[in-house]
Amino acid sequence: MAIVERHDTGAVARLVLNTPEKLNALSDAMLADLHDSFDRIAGDDSIRAVILAGNGKAFCAGHDLKEMQAGRSAEDKGAAYFADLFGRCGALMARIQSLPQPVIAEVHGIATAAGCQLVATCDMAVAAKGTRFGVNGVNIGLFCSTPMVALTRNVPRKQAFEMLSTGAFILTDRAIEIGLINRAVPAEDLAAETMELAQTVASKLKAAVKIGKEAFYAQAALPTKEAYAYTGAVMVENMLDADTDEGIRAFLEKRAPDWSQ
Repeated sequence: MAIVERHDTGAVARLVLNTPEKLNALSDAMLADLHDSFDRIAGDDSIRAVILAGNGKAFCAGHDLKEMQAGRSAEDKGAAYFADLFGRCGALMARIQSLPQPVIAEVHGIATAAGCQLVATCDMAVAAKGTRFGVNGVNIGLFCSTPMVALTRNVPRKQAFEMLSTGAFILTDRAIEIGLINRAVPAEDLAAETMELAQTVASKLKAAVKIGKEAFYAQAALPTKEAYAYTGAVMVENMLDADTDEGIRAFLEKRAPDWSQ
């Protein structure tokens, strides 16, 4: 049984976390398989959008606590293992955002701790109505400091700190309100709605979306003046692409573009 399943539909790759008996926890094996899956997709020119989903009753319940506790048996009480674990988790989150293709989280059931971090890290997120989101490690004495990185880059600080310090869950209406997810749909429509969004993205010029995604994250870390200088250069690069020239010509001539992709 694959820990991460992959199903391709045209230009959309759907990755599915597949340890439902563990609520798709981010075990060592899951982290490795997910990272490998994203690496393979990054080099796959046929894929222009990615969906990340989970089998069973939950999207992802965060790190595997039993596995983490087992790490305490080392002489250093797990210090080296924990440092490596959180480093690998952070590398996975960075890989998602460095991927050329947009990644859409398809969320249901619960997304907690590092599972909520996954949702916040993905470029977009669609959730089944009633899905619960939380960074609730504080309830067991472990502040969700690494999930906090993604969360505070998605939602207002006071809302993020309330979630982090109270360990309380929020539901989909609140998740939309604070910007954690794009939309909520009936559970029976979740897969179809997410696929529709992914296919819409996949229908765009791949080169433009790739350069745009990279610039989206890079400019966000810059002061406004520097961000405009950087994105201006990105626009020039984009304009010089032959397929962009074709796209503009097609628009002016009121016809469909004949792109090389």
